[in-house]
Amino acid sequence: MAQRAAQAGEAAGAEVRLRQVARQTTEGERQASEAQQQHAAEADEPAVTADDVVWADAVLFGSPTRYGNIAGQLKTFIDSLGPQWGQGLLADKVYAGFTASQTLHGGQESTLLALYNTIHHFGGIIVSPGYTDPLKFVDGNPYGVSHATGANNDEPLGQAQLDALDHLARRVVTVAGRLTAG
Repeated sequence: MAQRAAQAGEAAGAEVRLRQVARQTTEGERQASEAQQQHAAEADEPAVTADDVVWADAVLFGSPTRYGNIAGQLKTFIDSLGPQWGQGLLADKVYAGFTASQTLHGGQESTLLALYNTIHHFGGIIVSPGYTDPLKFVDGNPYGVSHATGANNDEPLGQAQLDALDHLARRVVTVAGRLTAG
């Protein structure tokens, strides 16, 4: 989802930094072979820093749904932004989100709403897709973009999700551009 949103943002004219929150390894991952771990490390995007968020005019946060909330790793990163928040460096930026869960209606909308609670504290400008394009009536999530990955987390994105990610990225880039243009 993040890669598709980044591609759509670039296509809309944005300079994009695709980042991910540093992962905390699980016991199962620690037991995996060294070759598998090396391959996974090479495939990963660079870890996000506070400077990445400060640099951006617009930020798309993506998170798996965890019990109707954002993943702990993302929450920990966002919580670490207190100094930047205290200096007003996170305000007046455009923010939006996307999420995935194993099941349809698995807490996706509440995950996005929980994410946006923090953005309100930042003084950020939430640019959700709403129903600003007929394609949103297909994916059905006015709060952002969501995807059901299936019981084995292997269900690929469908055309509705791809279209919704493209629309979200274009909308975020357009609104951010209007704000920075003055």
